[in-house]
Amino acid sequence: MNSRRKFMAMSAAAAAATFMPIASASASKGESSKYPQNVIFTQKYPGVWEGKAASHLPQVEVKNDTVTIRTMHPMTEKHYIVRHTLIDEDGNVIGAKTFSNTDKKAVSRFKIPAGNDEDKFYATSFCNKHDFWVAKVKL
Repeated sequence: MNSRRKFMAMSAAAAAATFMPIASASASKGESSKYPQNVIFTQKYPGVWEGKAASHLPQVEVKNDTVTIRTMHPMTEKHYIVRHTLIDEDGNVIGAKTFSNTDKKAVSRFKIPAGNDEDKFYATSFCNKHDFWVAKVKL
């Protein structure tokens, strides 16, 4: 179970690192930042998981220099949120938290490092059944 959790966490981080610069580059050219179909899921592009965004898309609250990410998803033995990650627009991981199926809620908090002048971030939520979800965050 531990090695599976590590694999899933690393997969989520790798996907974020791989696809965030692509989305950022597209957006900077004035194009829409659509992610590859059925690889990364968003509010606008839920793909095969149509109807799952409400319980899988990360919800973000920003207060001062702290970002709180919540995924409104039940945490059960067989179906739960595995990980949250906060990534800045340049692809730098600000923070990540891995959850267990015994956690009561999927909530994580990250401090924005001093000197990070980015105003756009990506919050991710990885579900063990419904894959990798991304929400854009503007501070």
